[in-house]
Amino acid sequence: MTEPDLATSADTFARLAIELHDADGVEETIDAVVQFALQALSCTYAGVALYTRGSRAEIAAVTDPVVADVYELQITTENGPLVTALNDRTPILIRDTTTDERWPEWAARVAALGVRTVLDVPLATGDATRQTVGVLGLYSPIPDAFTEDDEAIAHILARHASVAVASARHEETMAQAVDARKLVGQAMGILMERFDVDDDRAFAILKRYSQDTNTKLRDVAQHLIDTRKLPH
Repeated sequence: MTEPDLATSADTFARLAIELHDADGVEETIDAVVQFALQALSCTYAGVALYTRGSRAEIAAVTDPVVADVYELQITTENGPLVTALNDRTPILIRDTTTDERWPEWAARVAALGVRTVLDVPLATGDATRQTVGVLGLYSPIPDAFTEDDEAIAHILARHASVAVASARHEETMAQAVDARKLVGQAMGILMERFDVDDDRAFAILKRYSQDTNTKLRDVAQHLIDTRKLPH
């Protein structure tokens, strides 16, 4: 990159960092990432797939339905560059889906969709766990569409996205934990008033119903609050 290009990219990424920081949650964060990819890179389509708790990829955001098709083909068969990028934590570049031989069946179907160039970049946190949270996918109908600068920018974008997604997920988890504590506290209050028991006994009742019905404690509390009845 020339010096003006570097200055422009630095300014652009500074604005992206602010936008990601201000995003309300994971969904908003991912949407900001894919929209930025369309603006900053030589791609026609972009998407993000995230790991779920079951260690399975899940479509998080796409800029066009064709990306969803590209993802579904791989998620269903658990085979393709997306899966490899997730498992091996390594970027995958396919310069032309009509000639790449690594995933021939998938490549042929993707080429039929009009996608010729594919770049999948893992979203991995930089902490000691090196946890892969997902993959940023960039697509073009033009063969060999991405330059070295595009690849460099894609890696920088992926690092920004990794931190932002991990942070947004943590905040959502914390918010859910706070919400759960509030619900349990309300449910305990109902039991304490109705049965004249102390807080330890009220919590023990909720916990027992949670275990006996194989229901999350939060859901038992919500049920009690909504119906004023414990689950059967």
